[in-house]
Amino acid sequence: MTGNISLAQGREYLAIPGPSVIPDEVLRAMHRAAPNIYSGELIDMMPGLTADLRRMARTEHEVAIYIANGHGAWEAALANTIAPGELVLVPASGRFSHGWSEMARGLGAETQIIDFGKSSPWDMERIAEALRADTAHRIKAVLAVHVDTSSSIRNDVPGLRRLLDELGHPALLMADCIASFGCDMFEMDAWGVDVLVTACQKGLMVPPGVGFVCFNDRAAAKRATMPRVSWYWDWVPRGNPDEFFQYFGGTAPTHHLYGLRAALDLIHAEGIEHVWARHARLARAIWAACEIWAEGGDLALNVADPAYRSHAVTALRLDSGKGTALRQWTEQRLGLTLGIGLGMAAPGDPARDSFFRLGHMGHLSGQMVMGLLGGIQAGLSALDVPYGKGALDAAAQVIAS
Repeated sequence: MTGNISLAQGREYLAIPGPSVIPDEVLRAMHRAAPNIYSGELIDMMPGLTADLRRMARTEHEVAIYIANGHGAWEAALANTIAPGELVLVPASGRFSHGWSEMARGLGAETQIIDFGKSSPWDMERIAEALRADTAHRIKAVLAVHVDTSSSIRNDVPGLRRLLDELGHPALLMADCIASFGCDMFEMDAWGVDVLVTACQKGLMVPPGVGFVCFNDRAAAKRATMPRVSWYWDWVPRGNPDEFFQYFGGTAPTHHLYGLRAALDLIHAEGIEHVWARHARLARAIWAACEIWAEGGDLALNVADPAYRSHAVTALRLDSGKGTALRQWTEQRLGLTLGIGLGMAAPGDPARDSFFRLGHMGHLSGQMVMGLLGGIQAGLSALDVPYGKGALDAAAQVIAS
């Protein structure tokens, strides 16, 4: 036998930052014939479903459901709150901050971007300077990405709310929680977030296709001043429907709803606090291994300070430029798929081959993380990439502690 034999048989492991691993319970719930969309269990489940979404978001306010990915949820949040010509402030710490800004411009808004690069969290003083300079209160919203999936930076959303309050600035605080929802601690009401945007394919463990927007009374009041909102994106009927179809602006995403019900049942059975703690422990195990690999090697974590690292995704760099080669090796030889280095280098730039990401969100256990790390180390060895020794021991100690 040669050393080139594939060991990728068996169940594949998709370790990318979304879509995440789908639990068998969710798959079974979705594997059914199409249900009646006019009466019966699907209609009956909706009040409990929306209540449990609010419970996860830690909010007593409204939730609107959209048949859309996270980009659709971005547009829904903007369409209900920002009129053409109005200004939004965007503190950017990765590709998805810029993406939300681009969508705002596409809807006719003006954007003011404060770019903190791809490896640094927000600098609150720079944000404060921009808000202080806005004496006419032209800024109507701050578009805040809690965890940027490209850079793996986790930003201080409650700190941003404190800053807005201290300065007496009336801008809405709108938070993208697409990567962090159900992974990193987030409390919409306690943190003073006016609009929360998320989607189903990451911490919620459901196939892509459904987005969510939670909004409070301040955001609802801004919606009431809008000159127009398209019928489809309008969150008013979705948040308080008179008829079932209004939840979705038409036909329901039937099988996604069954999958979502199963996923929420799993999350609430575990308890959201335990879900957060589990993600934090497993993330620390991954960081421990990566930090050891970085000693004497050419691997580096994108975010140096652990306080600003996401518990759902970790962005990494191989200075040898072998990030793409590592991803190809683990997928072809082990059945382990790692995430691409999204947004870290321009298209066509050879530096893109240096970056990759690990998704560690949702349906994730200690043995899965140890398998992930073991697979990466096997790939580093196979590709002759230098790395520090003892990484798996370090990760095991975190999990065992």
